[in-house]
Amino acid sequence: MPARSSASRRTLLRGAAAAPVAGLGLAACSAPDGSASAADAPTAPVDLGAESEVAKGGAKLYRDHNVVVSRAEDGTLKAYSTICTHAGCPINKLQGTTLICPCHGSEFDAVTGKVVQAPATEPLPELSVKAAEGRIVAGPAD
Repeated sequence: MPARSSASRRTLLRGAAAAPVAGLGLAACSAPDGSASAADAPTAPVDLGAESEVAKGGAKLYRDHNVVVSRAEDGTLKAYSTICTHAGCPINKLQGTTLICPCHGSEFDAVTGKVVQAPATEPLPELSVKAAEGRIVAGPAD
């Protein structure tokens, strides 16, 4: 059998083996169900928990609701959606006040919602947040 024919067959087999792997890479850019995001930020006010859970100068990630809440030193609360603006992945990691997206490594400031590391270029959407009867309630922006 000529060497050229064998090389062509080998090349073809490598390409066939790589195609499923390439498909997995593309699938990683979208949510598990194929939508833009696996879950969305709240569309109605939600009770996140006790107001005391968010320390001054800190932030708390509420994974079940795709919300992060931060508290300034003066006690002011801020909330942001934790659906990454790059590929719609739910952000599941908070280090200090930095949110880290598991899909492509975008990082956001939980205090301002701003991007601190690409590939995301758009800040996180701000949500309304208030303390009511010792509880934190967040929802869509007013």
